[in-house]
Amino acid sequence: MKIESSCLTPPKTFRPATYEVPQYASDTHAHVVAANESAYPLVVNRSYTPVPTPETDYLAMLDATGMDRGVLVQISVYGTDNRYMLEVLRRHPDRLRGVGVVSPDVSERELTAMHEAGVRGLRLNVLYGGGVGLDAAQTLAAKIADMGWHLQLLLDARQLPELMPRLQMLTVPIVVDHMGHMPVALGTQHPGFQALRHLLREHGWWTKLSGAYRISELPAPYDDVTPWAQALVDAAPDRVVWGSDWPHVAVAQMPDAGGLRNLLATWVPDAAQRHRILVDNPARLYGFPKIEGNAS
Repeated sequence: MKIESSCLTPPKTFRPATYEVPQYASDTHAHVVAANESAYPLVVNRSYTPVPTPETDYLAMLDATGMDRGVLVQISVYGTDNRYMLEVLRRHPDRLRGVGVVSPDVSERELTAMHEAGVRGLRLNVLYGGGVGLDAAQTLAAKIADMGWHLQLLLDARQLPELMPRLQMLTVPIVVDHMGHMPVALGTQHPGFQALRHLLREHGWWTKLSGAYRISELPAPYDDVTPWAQALVDAAPDRVVWGSDWPHVAVAQMPDAGGLRNLLATWVPDAAQRHRILVDNPARLYGFPKIEGNAS
């Protein structure tokens, strides 16, 4: 497989918030890439080569964007080698949670160790090299069903109408990356987007309000994504979370994580609903420590 050239370097500074970011807000989608590639080698069949974005850079981004909590998602270029992500999670047990990538033959012992480190879900990826695909869904769902974990799907929502009968049989919560990762230019009436809304509304699925720059045809602030995001919030206000998708791999123009956070002011004008999306919903999905005096 031909590997794309190295990704752009994310910025060190971020736009200030345009609304009051609530305490215990969560950025539910970001990645870390170790500075030492010899200790944490990238898989050969990757689709891109990221720049190093180690733990210190990640935590600095969370601090600068006002996020008290974060969820690390195993990046595809490491395949099923979750070591670096797990090491970072173990150092921040109250602040961080994780979503791993494993092969279908993963052992119960390995899953238990990942749970103790803070992992609360597994990612299936049909878009980028290095991931584990949907063929593993049923096997992995059976292994994690009693752990309270979910499956996270990186797919193009245009695939959902065909996949729905199969996916609806899974007995664990499902989280869909990046609002379905399909072009918003196709419109909210597209069967793929309507299938996503149906699964959120009727089958208890979740989605991440993330990756606007991946599905928009416009530059920031990606105005064409607004009706898309609002339709998802309307479908399942208690099952949407927000993520920066930092460090924004495999893009031609680098977005600003602060600006992406600020999109919520337009997508979700109501402060109470933003609190649900940034605090309450991720606390339930990822099992963050309960906040004293807060039902989440």
